[in-house]
Amino acid sequence: MTRSTFHFALVLAARDLRGGLRGFAVFIAAIAIGVAAIVGVSALSRGLSDGLAREGRTLLGGDLSFGLLQREASATERAFLDKTGATLSLAFLRAMARAPDGGATMIELKAVDGAYPAFGTLATRPQQAPADLFGAKDGVFGVAVDPVLTGRLGLKAGDALMIGTTRYVIRAEIATEPDRVAGGVGFGPRVLMSQEGLRASGLLQPGSLVRWAYRVALPGAAADTAQLARVEATARAAFPEAGFDIRTRENAAPQLQRNLERFTQFLTLVGLTALAVGGVGVANAARAFTDRKRLTVAALKGVGASGSLMFLTLLIEVLAIGLLGSALGAVIGSLLPFALKAGLGAALPVPFVASFYPREILVGVAYGLATVAAFAIWPLGRAHDIPVSALFRDMAGEDKAWPRPIYMLMVAAAAAVLIVIAVAFAWDRRIALIYVGAAGVAFVLLRAVASGVMALAAALPRPRGAELRLALGNIHRPGALTPSVFLSLGLGLTLLVALALIDHNLRSQLTSSLPAKAPSFFFLDIPAAETDDFAALIKEKAPTGALERVPMMRGRVTALKGVPASQIKADDKAAWVLEGDRGLTFAAAPPAGAVIVDGKWWDKDHAGPPLVSMEVELARGLGLAIGDSISVNVLGRTITASIANLRKVEWQSLGINFVLVFSPNAFAGAPYSNLATLTFPEKASDAAEIAVLKAAAEKFPSVSSIRVKEALETIDALVANLALAVRGASAIALLASVIVLGGALAAGRRVRARESVILKTLGATRRSLILALVVEYGVLGLAASIFGLLAGAGAGFYIVTTIMKLSFSFPWPSMLGLVLTALCVVIILGLAGTWRILGQKPATYLRNA
Repeated sequence: MTRSTFHFALVLAARDLRGGLRGFAVFIAAIAIGVAAIVGVSALSRGLSDGLAREGRTLLGGDLSFGLLQREASATERAFLDKTGATLSLAFLRAMARAPDGGATMIELKAVDGAYPAFGTLATRPQQAPADLFGAKDGVFGVAVDPVLTGRLGLKAGDALMIGTTRYVIRAEIATEPDRVAGGVGFGPRVLMSQEGLRASGLLQPGSLVRWAYRVALPGAAADTAQLARVEATARAAFPEAGFDIRTRENAAPQLQRNLERFTQFLTLVGLTALAVGGVGVANAARAFTDRKRLTVAALKGVGASGSLMFLTLLIEVLAIGLLGSALGAVIGSLLPFALKAGLGAALPVPFVASFYPREILVGVAYGLATVAAFAIWPLGRAHDIPVSALFRDMAGEDKAWPRPIYMLMVAAAAAVLIVIAVAFAWDRRIALIYVGAAGVAFVLLRAVASGVMALAAALPRPRGAELRLALGNIHRPGALTPSVFLSLGLGLTLLVALALIDHNLRSQLTSSLPAKAPSFFFLDIPAAETDDFAALIKEKAPTGALERVPMMRGRVTALKGVPASQIKADDKAAWVLEGDRGLTFAAAPPAGAVIVDGKWWDKDHAGPPLVSMEVELARGLGLAIGDSISVNVLGRTITASIANLRKVEWQSLGINFVLVFSPNAFAGAPYSNLATLTFPEKASDAAEIAVLKAAAEKFPSVSSIRVKEALETIDALVANLALAVRGASAIALLASVIVLGGALAAGRRVRARESVILKTLGATRRSLILALVVEYGVLGLAASIFGLLAGAGAGFYIVTTIMKLSFSFPWPSMLGLVLTALCVVIILGLAGTWRILGQKPATYLRNA
């Protein structure tokens, strides 16, 4: 292709576009929706990430945080931290708060020193300085509490509150806690107090599950990344056995950041699905565009234009329109962060930066143009072979079903570019590759099923009724709507069914099947010396309940096979074992219900080197096998044990399960507390459970009680909010499906209108024509809906059983409702395109046709 040819094609395309964009509304809308979703999601993610990075010092409460489990920093360690920068200390633990009327609930307790907060502002209602909030007045310490706590216990500012063995006064409610995100998500409402108040509570006992954090603000201006890394490296070298959990302001909330990236990945895939569905609309529009230009192409070829010039001209027009749709989507997506900031900025739990992000905009436009090219080249390629004889025929019978090989190669190249973009910019490239493969398989299957339906309709005996005969003919005739309906409706419905099934099974697992077999209570921090007395109390208050108890400590995995945990690239499903502290236990015999799948359990009197039993799936995810070593830091001491066996754990039971179970000699002499569960043989009443809760909180104030029912309700609320967000995101793809489906049905309106008028001229009634259309659209909608139902069910089953490892159930009523809804949508959209034509007089239409 010469430069002059391209220039001439550009001139022809520009002149033709002056006539407007008739017929491209669906094209533009479908591309705009997909690009807007991708750009908007990416911009929102960047806004949150930039907000976390910009406010990292405030969110973390310093430049660096040094965490320790179940012990405070030694004098040497604290001296090092004080020398490094201005240091404040915090203590985190779970406890029980008790109201004067006996009501009790678990709380997330945070004890601060006099320097808190180093950055940001602690806002309370009423506003008070930390010294006034937490100081002792008339011998009683004050606390600031989450409004959830006052609402749950029916208290207010000025009321008394028992924590541990000590009475406190609620001085204010917490409005804003600047470093709340760095503390993670807890099971109970937050209570702030001074460290002097904590030491008076009686909660700091040997083995108590207390987490200490030391926040360090480096001197001078904010340190750069290199300086933060040097301080961290110096601390690890100076105290290799300390077991410090070191975080910097650049990863103040690592779990939140990872969850944000994963959710962004999912939403981006939803946007890609919308673009894939939109691609069907592009192909339909390109095919209709080529048909409309048949006479123009034939005329230009009659005066010497080549087929290549005609293809290039049409391609330039389509790409220009695709650029318009992509630009429109990019503008809409770029405005989403500003809309979120204006509407929900004050309610967001993390700082959010609304801005325009050029990289995200360019990536979204690239997605849009690659989609247009991948779906438009094929139908446009057939314009190359439109003969001059098309000037004298209404339809050119010489058209090939397949374009020339060069255009097929161009389609493959455009599809490859789209795949590269999708994978290169994905947070998890493995998931992106799986998605691309699944989308390709879905397209092939949908096209194959559509061809099968057409072949079946052609092979069926001709029915006697004219309406049925006409409907079957329309399903398999050349230019039938069958492939377009299957591709647009099938993809959207597959996504909806899969998401609905995942949501249903996750919620039912949490709210239905689990409580029937799960414990009613978890009890934490039972002092070892008081275990028997605690068991006696539970036996008295719940004589039919089964109490199971095990020793429990907290530790951090520091190395695997001698390799530091920070240097290990673990499988996503197992990486959490290396993040933060883990619950550890020791036992002479295998836990109840444990199934040893490899290796063997140690002898009851084992006295050799420490051994450990590990959950089999997590071991495989970390690349571990029998004989490999695991190092954990407990109370500042590193214990290295060899894997003696691998066992299967039934996590869904919510019983006492640990990833790591050590031989008893591993922690000989170390202080520990006990973890216990209480399970009733049958579902207990709320009154019986509350009675146990109050009695345990009153007699054993240092023991934290988690009522499983309330925990599940909290989790269910979180899942419901997440499901709502997922449904809202998937609605983008469904909207694209409906738009493309409507466009596909409208694309055949001209042919349908002509056929309907001719049939009416020959004596067909409006009723018979409507019946034929209802049958045709009903068959197409039903077949596409059945495919979407089966494909979505297969995808949902795989995700629920293989990835989430949950039991699977299929809610037939709601799924059948989806099928019926989709069927109605197809029929309504199909009839809407021809209803007005069916009501006109044939003579009027024929004169104006």
